[in-house]
Amino acid sequence: MIDLDPRHDRIAAPLTEALVVVAEIFERQIQSEYPAVADLCAHVARYRGKMLRPTLTLLSGVASRKGDVSVLEDPDLLRLAAVVEMIHMATLVHDDVLDEADDRRRGATVNRLRGNETAVMLGDYLISNAFHLAASIGDADLTERLGRVTNTLCEGELVQLHHRDDLGLDFRTYLEIIRRKTAVLVGACGRLGARVAGGQEATCEALGDFGERIGIAFQVIDDILDVEGDQETVGKTVGLDLHKGKLTLPMILLLDGSDSASFATAVEAFRSEDAGQILEMLRASDAIDRARAFAVEQVDAAVASITGLDLGDSEDLLRDLAGAVVDRNR
Repeated sequence: MIDLDPRHDRIAAPLTEALVVVAEIFERQIQSEYPAVADLCAHVARYRGKMLRPTLTLLSGVASRKGDVSVLEDPDLLRLAAVVEMIHMATLVHDDVLDEADDRRRGATVNRLRGNETAVMLGDYLISNAFHLAASIGDADLTERLGRVTNTLCEGELVQLHHRDDLGLDFRTYLEIIRRKTAVLVGACGRLGARVAGGQEATCEALGDFGERIGIAFQVIDDILDVEGDQETVGKTVGLDLHKGKLTLPMILLLDGSDSASFATAVEAFRSEDAGQILEMLRASDAIDRARAFAVEQVDAAVASITGLDLGDSEDLLRDLAGAVVDRNR
């Protein structure tokens, strides 16, 4: 889970307790009477790591009530937090199939253990359970919004697949891809968490913008960790973006800032999947620093989007959450 500053324990302590309840709801929802399915669900439940999305969902609910932690007992808010984590987990299972990944959260991926067919069906099982749980909240508009978000996630992945091995991918297209495949769901956590808690429209939109900005920053840091992270620390297979022909921000900035000779060398290394040479070129350039600076800019913009709102002392925890997104090594 994301470490919450103990200085804000009035909110952090009940929030941590609420996340335990969310995990219990998650596990109850996906349980199956069939041992084979139950085993898979138990395995994927271990994928839960930082729990960024449910944390933001709950914290946005508290913020929309000006720091009133009693909202953390609202069953609808707790269910929503479990729903967004379930959707996220489904995308991880499907991503591992697309990337042919072997490791996730320091353990074997579902596709490595049981094959692609089982992994695809398990991802579908998680999504169907997410919408079953969402329907129990009894808010048709909320369910429709979640449907649009999930549709956008799929579009983002499809556009990324279309641009595999595309050395002409520009920053604007890259940004739209990560907005759709990652940031839109994080934005929904802020927006819908506040909405379920009864927040005013302006507050809901501001928290939605906050979430989308930190979602972009989160993905950029993920892209950086894929090229310079330690696999044991990161907890999943690194170097997959290069192997699968995905141009991420560090590589885009490397190509953009290269002279013609360096550009040709980088292109050849990319096409031959020479990760060592590309990493050497990245480290010799300012591409990783520029990518990280962009992530920090997004976090600063996220914080600016909630500044001046009456969120009580939950605003400090939101700032901490935003900072944790970029200050991480996994």
